[in-house]
Amino acid sequence: MSSESMSHPLPLSGIRVVDFTRVLAGPYATMMMADFGADVIKIESPVGDETRAWSPPKAADGSSTYFSGVNRNKRSLVLDLTDPDDLAKARNLVASADVVMENFRPGVMAKFGLDLEGVAAVNPDIVYCSLTGFGSGAGKDLAGYDLLIQAMGGLMSITGSPEGEPTKAGVALVDVISGLNAFSGVLLALRTRDAAAAAGNEPTHQLLEIDLLTSLLAAMSNQASAVLNTGVDPKRMGNAHPSISPYALYQAADRPIVIAVGSDRHFALLVEQLGNAGLAMDARFVTNADRVANREALTTELETLLAARPAAAWVADLAGAGLPVGPVNSISEAFELAEQLGLEPSVSLERDGKPVRSVANPIHLPESPAQYLLPPPYLGEHPEANWKEDK
Repeated sequence: MSSESMSHPLPLSGIRVVDFTRVLAGPYATMMMADFGADVIKIESPVGDETRAWSPPKAADGSSTYFSGVNRNKRSLVLDLTDPDDLAKARNLVASADVVMENFRPGVMAKFGLDLEGVAAVNPDIVYCSLTGFGSGAGKDLAGYDLLIQAMGGLMSITGSPEGEPTKAGVALVDVISGLNAFSGVLLALRTRDAAAAAGNEPTHQLLEIDLLTSLLAAMSNQASAVLNTGVDPKRMGNAHPSISPYALYQAADRPIVIAVGSDRHFALLVEQLGNAGLAMDARFVTNADRVANREALTTELETLLAARPAAAWVADLAGAGLPVGPVNSISEAFELAEQLGLEPSVSLERDGKPVRSVANPIHLPESPAQYLLPPPYLGEHPEANWKEDK
């Protein structure tokens, strides 16, 4: 969508982000900002963001799909911070920024005078966002990789089948969550800065610290709350839910379907539609607590009924009755579903006449929707001659 077609300015128009981040969490956050109008200048070493080399798979233009997925709407500038001239350019550039983001190990940016203290000396109202794996204190020397955080942060201990080994999520979920936290935190900091300016207060820099470990702990929500309040660690339960039943994967005649029933009313409707309304009055299944306590028996009863018909037939009838039931889709099938629902889940930009597709921004603001103007940049595609150091 072009800026000319918008009825209102984009929310982050006029905001400059100097982005020293690589891989996923930081680039995800800065792409979210760029989609809503921020001028994001991606600073890369002569080698480039590591994910440029993470392939296959590759997009039609030959670029890494990993890199392409989180770097649209940005300009790439190559600076070697160990080179005095390039370092001077970086320092001049951060002086013009509203936001600086980095995800190096704590202490690295200080070596170049690009830490909060160094940037604030030339830009007193800067919002400085630092992403780390385990914080800037006692965990500052620990490497922050998503898989490692999933393991050390407890997520793998509750993911996978009870009989199998601990399992990671199928995507770098901790990085994505941390990126969203960084995006939200930057917006909060900018709001605070603007409110202070409106009140006539002196400019004050703000430090925003996001670490992957506490981002994961917060994202584990009900599981984390259960541990804090009971002292008992949950175990791996496969697709079952610790507090709700039936809320899992159930086998139909040909393949499994998901049933996510969270109320007694829905359970009564479910078993009625399945052909055994009496199960709702069975002493083992009357309340959710009863159903959780008798989870295995309930699964047997439901799968006996489900075995009579193929999954598609059950999904059509049960979902048609207003029940939360659905198939296990592949990612391509999920995109097809979103298209059928009119959600416009993907966008396509061109690079050298070839399409580079990416997932659309999931934040829907009808009056100032996300923009998709620049394809993911080639390394160093936007040298300093193409931008000004002052906003």
